[in-house]
Amino acid sequence: MKSEIIIQIKESIDQRMQTSREAMQAAQNSANEESKSSAGDKYETARAMGQLDRDMHARQYEQARQERVIVERLDDHIFTEKIGLGSLVKTTEIWFFIAVSTGLISVKGQQVIVVSPQSPVGQLLIGKKSGDFFTFKGKQTKIDEIL
Repeated sequence: MKSEIIIQIKESIDQRMQTSREAMQAAQNSANEESKSSAGDKYETARAMGQLDRDMHARQYEQARQERVIVERLDDHIFTEKIGLGSLVKTTEIWFFIAVSTGLISVKGQQVIVVSPQSPVGQLLIGKKSGDFFTFKGKQTKIDEIL
């Protein structure tokens, strides 16, 4: 199941990268078109807004690219006693996968929440073992299995 989760995460990140790339290009094209048709302060404002928009999408692209690098390093065949990056965690309530935060996904009919080690729940899980408990939002949950 870990390999399917990793594939879904990669697909999600790839889609975000593509969307950011397209938005960067659209913002750049818009700024370029504005410079052809405008003059004065309006031109400067529109061009600056286009550049800010492009920069925002460039940051989103870079963040997604960095997340893709992290996911590429995950090995779906490594199993550890303690929860860490790449761990699939079965609890009494739900499954968690520790990687980069992408949220809720469904794999083979099973709901899995993909969280980063830096997320609030990720911080609670890191280093725990099967049989340990953690409390999140006032609710105590048992870790049944680490895959």
